[in-house]
Amino acid sequence: MKKRASADIVAVTCAGALSLFVAVTSAGCSVSASDTAGRQSNSTSGPKAQGRELTDAEQLLVQRAEARLVKKCMESKGFKYWAWTVLTVDDLKGGGYVLTDPVWAKKHGYGSRLTDRLQNIQRDDPNNTYANKLPRQERVRYGKALEGSPSSGMLSAELPGGGTVQTPRHSCQTEAKSGLYGDFETWFRAEKTATNLSSLYVPDLVEDKRFTHAVEQWSTCMRRAGHDYADPPAIRRELPSLTQGLSSEKSYAVEVGLAVAEATCATGTPLADTARALDTEYRDKKLGRYATDITTYRRMALAALARAKDIAG
Repeated sequence: MKKRASADIVAVTCAGALSLFVAVTSAGCSVSASDTAGRQSNSTSGPKAQGRELTDAEQLLVQRAEARLVKKCMESKGFKYWAWTVLTVDDLKGGGYVLTDPVWAKKHGYGSRLTDRLQNIQRDDPNNTYANKLPRQERVRYGKALEGSPSSGMLSAELPGGGTVQTPRHSCQTEAKSGLYGDFETWFRAEKTATNLSSLYVPDLVEDKRFTHAVEQWSTCMRRAGHDYADPPAIRRELPSLTQGLSSEKSYAVEVGLAVAEATCATGTPLADTARALDTEYRDKKLGRYATDITTYRRMALAALARAKDIAG
């Protein structure tokens, strides 16, 4: 049977007001939801998105509550389910275009050991073990109960950058989200819109002279520290060759040393602040037509947080 990540292991989706740092390289999520928590759009050229993003800790609370609701649903269908909690706030940081927290970098480097830990946790997920031991017919029923199937109908959402995504209308996972967010169909479409906007503004942002100049200043700082790199992604590309053949401890030491230097130069030069400021500016300039979707996403996320506090404690 295909392994499934427990509801607590699935990575937190990125929030509507994304930071540049991951978006530059993967059109994905922000470095940390806490980077944008409480921030509101200040657009002067279109409708303003209202509300705020959830912090990392709040995202984890919602995930814990969702896992408990999935457990309740699965048990009502005659199955066991473990709503275990494994993610920490540290697990949600790092990665992306540039590290901006030297303390986190000193502790975790680029997060390689955190990644290994989460992979091991997924491998040992008791839900996978339980499902794999079920008779074939029960295994199929378990999968349909947990994740749904096309036979029960599908919801579709168009992505801002093109294409569509689908999800089953009925499953314990969708029932849990309905219990948290209210109208699951509205949440699904708002979330898929609000978390997939990076490609609409990042290509222009990275060409902005203010950004390229900040990257040059970062590069100068790194060179003075003994690391000659044109930009942060260059470190990620070279790291495997730098650590090839080294022991685990030496490899990790190289990783941590580079990560600390990168984060120190990001905060010691204008790069981190410039990237955040430009992210806000370009989102406000380019994403006005999606303000309603972003506001809906934030409003429903905050409502889910309030419900999660009662469910997860």
